[in-house]
Amino acid sequence: MVTGFPKIKANAKPSPMRYRLAVAFCSLFSLGGGYFAALQPSGAGWRDPFSYHPLLMMIGFVGLMGSAAVTKKLGGYTNTKNHGIMSFLGLLCAFGGLYAIYQNKEKFGKPHLNSGHSVVGLLALTGATSVGLAGAVFLHPDFGSDKQNKTIRFVHHWTGKITLIAAFFSCMLGLNQLTENPIILIGFSFPLVALVPLAVM
Repeated sequence: MVTGFPKIKANAKPSPMRYRLAVAFCSLFSLGGGYFAALQPSGAGWRDPFSYHPLLMMIGFVGLMGSAAVTKKLGGYTNTKNHGIMSFLGLLCAFGGLYAIYQNKEKFGKPHLNSGHSVVGLLALTGATSVGLAGAVFLHPDFGSDKQNKTIRFVHHWTGKITLIAAFFSCMLGLNQLTENPIILIGFSFPLVALVPLAVM
């Protein structure tokens, strides 16, 4: 009898080691990659307020929301609450990054939303805000008004995944506006791509 290929369970609960590695990877890359992006192009140094934009966006979307996605896979009451807390803190960082780039554009009289990076980034931030609000109102383990609704859980789950992928893509597009060095771009993009199956899927 032909049994076919073994099925890979989507969103499978990670082992303790894989969980720690994923969270460490998200955290360290968000800090290191965010700070590195903040200093681009090479030799530019730290610029106030611009440099806060890539740093806070990376910490928010990659470090905190990426870790939140992995934490939710563990399941259970405590991990679900931690998922919400980390996601909320990530959203605060992302809005801080938005404020930084808004102030930078105003400072130099540059137009807003004039690139693919800015449009995708705004869509990711809008998506994260919507997913977060829906999660808090409907799915919070303590006071969610419809926390057992499978349709809401399904939409929250997959919209969150799409939002994170869009955010990671926006990070790549953002660095591409700061440098054309292929080694830098590949070195920065590869960890983000690697995080998709590790943290998101």
